[in-house]
Amino acid sequence: MSDLYHHIRSSQGIEEYQLKSNDLKVLMLKDQSTPVATFMVTYHVGSRNEAIGYTGSTHLLEHLMFKGSRNYNKEKGTAIWDELQSIGAQINATTWNDRTNYFEVVPSEHLEKAISIEADRMRYSFIKDEDRQPEMTVVRNEYERGENSPFDVLDKNVWATAYQAHPYHHSTIGWRSDIENVSTERLKEFYDVYYWPNNATATVIGDFDKEKTLNLIAKYFGEHKKSEHKIPTVYTEEPLQEGPRRIVVKRSGQAGIVAVAHKTPEGLHSDTHAIHLLGKILCDGKSSRLHRKIIDKGLATSLFMYDFPFKDNGLFITYAFLTPDTEQQVVEDIILNEYDSIKTDGVTQKELDRAIAQTKATVAFSRDGSYAVASALNEAIAIGDWQFYTSYLDKIKSVKTDDIKKIANTYLFEDASTTGWFIPKN
Repeated sequence: MSDLYHHIRSSQGIEEYQLKSNDLKVLMLKDQSTPVATFMVTYHVGSRNEAIGYTGSTHLLEHLMFKGSRNYNKEKGTAIWDELQSIGAQINATTWNDRTNYFEVVPSEHLEKAISIEADRMRYSFIKDEDRQPEMTVVRNEYERGENSPFDVLDKNVWATAYQAHPYHHSTIGWRSDIENVSTERLKEFYDVYYWPNNATATVIGDFDKEKTLNLIAKYFGEHKKSEHKIPTVYTEEPLQEGPRRIVVKRSGQAGIVAVAHKTPEGLHSDTHAIHLLGKILCDGKSSRLHRKIIDKGLATSLFMYDFPFKDNGLFITYAFLTPDTEQQVVEDIILNEYDSIKTDGVTQKELDRAIAQTKATVAFSRDGSYAVASALNEAIAIGDWQFYTSYLDKIKSVKTDDIKKIANTYLFEDASTTGWFIPKN
C-alpha cells in the first residue's frame, strides 16, 4: 500500500492519502458500529465553473452520469441503478456551487461494487445525445417547480442581484434557455475538462478494511491517468459593492417575503464561525432576537438565517415569511434595526452560549451515520480544506461576544446589502 499512496495528514481519526499515479485524494474514517459503508466522490466542479450559455451544465451532466459507462450500462445488463439496487445500496448525486458529488451507501461486503462503478464513470461515461433530451426534460421540470415557489424565485433573484460578475450570480439549476439548448458536445467538453482523478476526492466512511479498500481504490481508479491539462480555476472576483441593491419580485403567491442579504468572506475565513453564531442569535429558536420581535408580534409566520460557507464570498441572508397584510418595509426595518443594535451594543454571553449549544447539537445530529459524515466532509472539501470539518466545533467554541460585535460591524453595512421583496400578485 505504501508504494501506491502518499500519506498526507490525519485529524480526529480521518486519514488523507493521495494515489501516486494520478493524484486522486482519498479520505478514510472507520466506524464499525453498523455493517455499512459510504463511498463518495467529490469533484471540484460546480455552477461556479459555468459561464453564459451553459449555466446548469454541471447539474445536467450529473443526471447523464447515471445513464451508462463502459462497464456499467443497460446494453450489458449492468445498468448503474440496477447493479446498485440489487445489493441494497442507496445511491444519488448532488450538484452545488463549488462541487458535484456521487455516492453510494452499501452493505460493507459490497463496497468494491461502489468503487468500481465510480471509477468507471469518472472517465468512461457515455454522455449520449439520445439521453440528453429526456434528462433535459427532467431538469427543466425541476426548474419549473422552483419557478412555482415564491421563496426559490426570490432567492434566485437576490443572488443574481448581489453578484454581478462572479458566477454565483446564477443558480445551480441554471437558466431555462441554457438548460434547453446546451449541446451534448458542450456537456462532453465540460466532462473532459473536469472529471479527472486529480480534480477529485474519494471518501470512505464506515465499516471497511483500510488496506483492502486502499488497494481496491488503486485497482479501479489507478487505471486513469491524471489530466494532461491544468484544471481551470475561477479567477473572476466580484467587484466591491458601492451601494445598496434592491430587487422586487411580483408573482402569484399567498404571502410576502423579505430577504436582507450582506456579503460575507470565503468559507475558510476566520470570521465564518462568528458569522454562523450571529445568525443563531438572530433567528434560531423562540428566544432569538428576531423571533421575539417579528414572529411573536404576528408579523411573520417563520424566519431563518442563511450563511452557508462557499469557496468564494458568500451571503448572510435573513428571510422572513410574512403574515397577510404585513408590509415588507415594516419587517425590513425591524431586521436592520436589530443589526444596528448588535453593532452598537453587542450580544450577551447568555445569547452566545445558547447559540454555541444549538450549533453543537445541530452538528452532532448532522454527523450521525456514515453518509452524514461523508456529506459534511464533502462540503468542507468543496470550500478548500476537509479539516474545516474537524476543526469546526473547536472554532465555534472559541468565539467571544466581542467577535460577534466586530463581525456585525465588519459585514452588516448598507453599501454591501442586497434586499429582496416578494410581493404576492393576485
